[in-house]
This record gives sequence, C-alpha cells and structure tokens, in this order.
Amino acid sequence: MNTQLIMDYLSALSMNNNREWYHANKDDFKKANAEFENLLQALMLEIGKFDSSILHNNPKDLTFKIVRDTRFSHDKSPYNPAFRAHISAQGKLPVPVGYYLMIKPGGQSFLGGGLFADMFKDATTMIRDYISQNGKEWEKIVHAPAFENHFTVQGTALKNVPAGYDKGHPQAEYLKFKSWYLEYPLEDEALSDGEAFVAKAAALFQIMKPFNDYLNKALTGFQMPSR
Repeated sequence: MNTQLIMDYLSALSMNNNREWYHANKDDFKKANAEFENLLQALMLEIGKFDSSILHNNPKDLTFKIVRDTRFSHDKSPYNPAFRAHISAQGKLPVPVGYYLMIKPGGQSFLGGGLFADMFKDATTMIRDYISQNGKEWEKIVHAPAFENHFTVQGTALKNVPAGYDKGHPQAEYLKFKSWYLEYPLEDEALSDGEAFVAKAAALFQIMKPFNDYLNKALTGFQMPSR
C-alpha cells in the first residue's frame, strides 16, 4: 500500500484543479486510485475481524467519484481532490450506516460513521423514535469511556425539540438532530504508513461499531427512496 502515492496525487490535483491537467495525468490518477482500493481491501479485512457483514464488498464499488457537480455551486472547480469510501453491509449506500473514510491532504482527512444524510425524513423519524424509546442504551454507548475519548456525536439539528416529542425527554438534545454522525480527524502524517494507518483506523471503527449498530437497529425496515 503506497499511501504516499495517494497523498502526492491528491496534493497535485488540488494545485492543478482543471480538466486539462487531470486528463494529461490520467495514468497517475489510475495508479493512485488503485492504491486507494488496495488500502480499502486491507482495511475491510481488519474490519471484518469484528464486523463480517462488510466482507462481501468489492472495494471499487465503495468509492465515490472525484468529479464534482458544480451546477449549483459557486465553486466551479471540476474535481474534489479527495478519495472517499463508505463501507457497510449494503456497500456505499448511506443506509445501513457504516464506516466512512475520506483522504484529503492538508489535514482534511477523517474517519466517519453514522448517518450523514439528513434529507431522508423517514430515516430521521425512525432514529428519533428509537432514541426516545431506548434512551438508556443510547447514553450507555455515547458515554462509554473509549467512545468519549475519541468521538462526539455531530449532526444538523433543529433549534427546538420537534413536535410529537417530549421537550423534557432525557435525550431531548439528540431528538433535535436530523442526522447523527461521527468524525475523527486525521493529520497527513497519520497516512504516511499504510499498515499502521489500517490498524489505527480499524481500531477506531471498532469503537464506533456500537453507535452504528444502534442506528441500524433504529433503521430496520428503512427503504431508500426510488430515484
């Protein structure tokens, strides 16, 4: 796993974010992307030691395109200089939730988990209902010492507890959320040694797993909207 090749390519793309440079250096992209898929394969094998549900995946099916949709953005840069992947029992779909990895030089890399998407109203309702009925289990997970040492639950949230939920509920602050996710930031140095990175990432994902499991229990029966 040549993680330095990944970082070097993404750094160069960041400085030359235009179609001419990208196409002139397409072979470099292919090499860096292949290394990223190798990294994902190694990471999946480590995750599989505590979560076998993800082992059937093919790394290339878990990655996201670097081409940006600029139609509604002020930033017209054609590429996102990052390699990203979501590893779950159903691949890269946002539900069920799983393990997220973004490699982006400049201290912008991170490991993630949980539900990042807040546009699925049914999913938001299912998680709110589950937290309101299973608050003690939630508290046990988010206040476990290993969890608190590494993660803080984040997400887009309403100003007030939504209608239909008790404003005095012990988990009222979490009921305001529309998404519930975790992010663990990574400095560039953390990616200098591929094997060490895989070991660290897998260990952090293992600490994250009870949080993901809780959300996935809440999301049992959820159907992704048809396009």
